[in-house]
Amino acid sequence: MTRKLLTAEGYDALKDELTYLLRTYRPAITEIVSWAASLGDRSENADYQYNKRKLREIDRRLRYLTKLFEVAEKIEYNPAQAGKVYFGAWCTLENDEGQTLRFRIVGDEEVYAQQDYISLKSPMAKACLGKVVDDDVVVQTPSGEVDWYIVDIEYQTQNQYDSQAGLKALSERYTS
Repeated sequence: MTRKLLTAEGYDALKDELTYLLRTYRPAITEIVSWAASLGDRSENADYQYNKRKLREIDRRLRYLTKLFEVAEKIEYNPAQAGKVYFGAWCTLENDEGQTLRFRIVGDEEVYAQQDYISLKSPMAKACLGKVVDDDVVVQTPSGEVDWYIVDIEYQTQNQYDSQAGLKALSERYTS
């Protein structure tokens, strides 16, 4: 299996999700399933059926995260990256019409968590890698080539992931 690159923030968020599912959410759902099973006829017991399904979904996610961490590589910011676009960079681009675009280059596993994140494998990210401010970025699109110019490059120099806020968001995500 190929290695999966994760930013430090993404790695910590996924690790927190794994811990939350394993230590908090799964035991709570297991308790509900046990209670519902004790009521008798499981074929007509909506609590049992719904929570049993939820338990399978949790187990599927736990297997996925466990396998992910076997091949995941946490990529931290290195001062040598300053001034160039590499993995984890926040890029601000502008085109000739004055439109601006801001995104962060992350691993495949982090793309779904944020709207302004793009995959390292995307055409835009590939076109930006290694570039510096004021460089021309040419991206091949279905309608032809599009020119962008790099206006700004930023890196989060320290891990700005807030574990408490992340756990609260996980709790809301899984309980709603």
